[in-house]
Amino acid sequence: MVENLKYHILIIDDDDKIRNLLKDFLIENKFLVSTAVHGEDALEKLKVIKFNILIVDIMMPGINGYELTKLIRSSSLVPIIHLTAMGDTENIIQGLELGADDYLSKPFEPKELLLRINNILKKTSVKSYKDQIQINNLVLNLITGEISGSKIKKSLNSNELAILKILSKDIGKAFSREELSQMLGFEQERTLDVCVNRLRNKIEEDPKHPRHLKTKRGAGYLLWIDS
Repeated sequence: MVENLKYHILIIDDDDKIRNLLKDFLIENKFLVSTAVHGEDALEKLKVIKFNILIVDIMMPGINGYELTKLIRSSSLVPIIHLTAMGDTENIIQGLELGADDYLSKPFEPKELLLRINNILKKTSVKSYKDQIQINNLVLNLITGEISGSKIKKSLNSNELAILKILSKDIGKAFSREELSQMLGFEQERTLDVCVNRLRNKIEEDPKHPRHLKTKRGAGYLLWIDS
């Protein structure tokens, strides 16, 4: 059982009805909950409060959900769930590529949101045998998500961290896309592929020809670290 009162959630949505409905539901499920009516309001709150998960509506006036996600990802690894009325694959992938951890297409049941939140909380608490791993000149911190050794500032989001934690437990072992997707709580294997591509762009010298986060034909993904 997750001790929900440990976790503080920020709901960012300009729709008063949805915002208040989700707030009441999550409070009933023992979470600490704050709200923001638009992106600018959220950014102000993020300056002074540390949140565990952000629930971000995509279609907002001013700074929309995509723009807000990009701004947040420039300095924070806080998990983000997108709420979108645009349920087509391209819009979902756009959100994931910007760094969102999950998404829900409107309309949805609040209980489904609760499941997504708990999946993220489980992923962020996955145990690893190592606190960090080294790939070439990069050191990947599997606790904080920080990447050191790069001239460009990089960091890992919660999905990328969870993937590395799983694969690093058994270096060289291939995990099938189906198996990894289930372990990570992804409904679609396409979501896993997007996350792996983002991760390769951060850790591989040549992401199109990866040496470390490999695809083994007919078997799945594996992590290989040169000894």
